[in-house]
Amino acid sequence: MRGPRARHRRGIGRLVARGRRRGWRLWAGADAILLFAFWGVLFAQPGAGPAARAPAEAGTRGEADLTGPRAPDLLSLPPLVVPPPGRARQSAVDQDRLARALARAEALDPVTSLIVKHGDEVVVERYYRGMRSDRASNLKSISKTLLSPLVGIAIHDGLLEGPEQPLRELLPDYFERLIADGADGAAKGELTLHHILSMTSGIESTSFGNYGAWVSSRDWVWDQLRRPLVCRPGCFEYSTGSTHLISAILTRQAGENLKVYAERVFFGPLGIALPEWDRDPQGRYLGGNNMALTPRQLLRVGEVFLDGGRWEGRQLVPEDWIELSWRPRSTSPWNGHRYGYLWWSDRWGGHTAHFAWGYGGQYLVIVPSLDLVAVVTSSQGRAPRGHTRRLRDFFDEYLIPAFSTP
Repeated sequence: MRGPRARHRRGIGRLVARGRRRGWRLWAGADAILLFAFWGVLFAQPGAGPAARAPAEAGTRGEADLTGPRAPDLLSLPPLVVPPPGRARQSAVDQDRLARALARAEALDPVTSLIVKHGDEVVVERYYRGMRSDRASNLKSISKTLLSPLVGIAIHDGLLEGPEQPLRELLPDYFERLIADGADGAAKGELTLHHILSMTSGIESTSFGNYGAWVSSRDWVWDQLRRPLVCRPGCFEYSTGSTHLISAILTRQAGENLKVYAERVFFGPLGIALPEWDRDPQGRYLGGNNMALTPRQLLRVGEVFLDGGRWEGRQLVPEDWIELSWRPRSTSPWNGHRYGYLWWSDRWGGHTAHFAWGYGGQYLVIVPSLDLVAVVTSSQGRAPRGHTRRLRDFFDEYLIPAFSTP
């Protein structure tokens, strides 16, 4: 009899096929490539890209700040070009532009580190304002993106069925309580993993102004699920409570706590031992905030995703899962960034960038078309207003343009 790994070895591939039947178009063929190329050129024109939208600004919130002018609906925006995972041909480096980018990074006062890997070479590694290479930084909401490889691995190994799996099957006791309490239990019973991976559950957020009350509650899973539906499922509602549901689900399905599971299947092979971080009153590790890594360790995570899920010849993360994770599912109405499965995406420097983003100016940026990974960390206690906007401009106008396709 085949075990769970054998039965689900091609599970991600079946998700792609199933998605096609349900209308998730995974574009292929010359016509689709030409269409994406056309839209990519259009999106790069002045006034059409992220520079035309006011970005998020760092405030006093405990999460990545998502405020700013409301952006158009996902369907009204030109599609991002999402190349298949894997290494692109290495692009050229404009040394003058790179020098200007380094000067700009040093001038951004809260920035504490900048690492850039281009192709197989780390071309920049700078530390500022007392930061050291061996010092771990609180990554804030980058912690959400760090759950992405764990979900993909869990699907591959048969612990989860896939994004369409109903939450009521994974958290049945909580959904029985929702129905008993009349807390929109029937409507919430239609929610799936897809909704919490893409921040589209429609349940009121536990982030921002609600964060303090949420972490003070007696059960963080229940406090997220009991909250009212503020919009129909499918709308974007960013919430750390949603990613904490992922932590609770992985803990149950794996039969071990999130830290042990994460180190066993993903971080351990990268040579990373995770420091302790917050737990909820039931002892479950917080899913989606306050994990810490050194800048070099965070760079390794980016390298795995850039290389199609591989690390030192071993397939750690299913390659198809990376493509599914990077494909936009929703759009933040506040900053215009697209959101996939726990990854942000936007058009920076004329290229599609996929990124993890944490409060105060923490970034992991991957630009597949340039074979580029970049890490930026910032001091969280001294970030001035507008720091997030300035970092977005740094990537868009300084760093990424320094690595142009020959």
